[in-house]
Amino acid sequence: MDVTQDMNAQKKWMQLPRDVVVGHGVIDDVKNVCADLKLADNALIVTGKSTRKIAGDIVHDSLTDSGQRVEMIVSEAASMKEVDRVRKQALESGVEYLLGVGSGKSIDVAKLAATEIEVPFISVPTAASHDGIVSSRASIKNGNKTASIQANAPMAVIADTDIIAEAPYRLLASGCGDIISNCTAVLDWQLATRLQNVPFSEYAAALSSMTAQILIDSADTIKPELESSVRMVVKALVSSGVAMSIAGSSRPASGSEHMFSHALDKVAPVPALHGEQCGVGTILMMYLHGGDWKSIRDALQAINAPVTAEELGIEDKYILEALVLSHTIRPERYTILGTGLTPDAAEIVARKTKVIS
Repeated sequence: MDVTQDMNAQKKWMQLPRDVVVGHGVIDDVKNVCADLKLADNALIVTGKSTRKIAGDIVHDSLTDSGQRVEMIVSEAASMKEVDRVRKQALESGVEYLLGVGSGKSIDVAKLAATEIEVPFISVPTAASHDGIVSSRASIKNGNKTASIQANAPMAVIADTDIIAEAPYRLLASGCGDIISNCTAVLDWQLATRLQNVPFSEYAAALSSMTAQILIDSADTIKPELESSVRMVVKALVSSGVAMSIAGSSRPASGSEHMFSHALDKVAPVPALHGEQCGVGTILMMYLHGGDWKSIRDALQAINAPVTAEELGIEDKYILEALVLSHTIRPERYTILGTGLTPDAAEIVARKTKVIS
C-alpha cells in the first residue's frame, strides 16, 4: 500500500449537528435556526397525528410567516413504506430540506428520507424517549423486521423543554434507559476490541461512559414535568449521538443490551418502549460482565423506569426466550453474549438480577 492509500484508509467522516438549541420555548426559534443554516425556502415537515397539534402546526406557521413555502405530511409509522411516501412527495415538490417534528417515528422517517434524496434534515423532538433524535441511525420497520439503518445526522436539533416536559413521563424515563445502556455498550465494545481487534475510539467511549454516569449519579433528580430533568436528558441524548458520530459507529451506545431489546421486539406479543427494554437489558448484561448491575437497577428505579419483566408488562418466558435469541440479532457484532446463552444460563441471569421472579 502506498502512502496515499494508507492516508485514505485512515480518513473518517464525522457528522455532527451544526446547531443544537435546547430550552424553554425554543420551538419559536425554528425560523432563526433555518436562517442561520441558510435554509431559506421550500420545506417539508414530517409529523404525527397527535404531534402535529403539539408542535407541527407551530413549526409550519413559523416558517410560513417567515416567507417560506412549507408542506406537511402526517406519518404514523416508522416503515419503509412511509419513507418512500415522504421521499416521493419531497422529490415532487422539490423541497430543499426536511424537518422531523414529533416522536422517534416521525424523526426517523424524515431522517432517512432526507438522506436518500440528499437534503438537510432538522430534528424537532416532542419527546426524549431515545437517542434517535440526534443520532445518525434510523430505526425503520421493513415488513415484520425492524432495522437500524445508517443515515445522515440532523443538521440541527431544536428541543423545546416546555413541550417535552408535557409529554408522558414514561417517554423521558425510557430515554434515560437508553442513555444508561451506554454502560454495557462500551464494555461490549472494549471486549470486541480485545478479542477481535475491532476499531476502538477512546474519545467516543469516554464521552459515552461519562454521559451515562452523569445520569446515573443524577437519577434522584429526574422527575415528571420538570424542565430541568428534560434539559439533562436531552443533553445526554445529544452527547450519545455525538459519541456515535465520533466513532463512526453505533458501538458507543448499542451493544448486547440493544440486541436483547430487539430480540424482545421479536418474541414479545406487546413489547415495551425501546429505552425501557434497553434499561432492563443493561441490568442483565452488566451481570454477565461481572459489573455493578445493582447500581444500574437502583438508578433505573430512582427514575421510575422498569427493572423487571412485570414492570415491562412482558411475561417471564419471553424475557428468557429473548435472552437465548439475543446473540443472533447482530451476529457480526461481538458482545458479552458470545455464541449465546443456554436456556438454563438465561434463567440464572434473569433470576439473579430479579428481572424475573
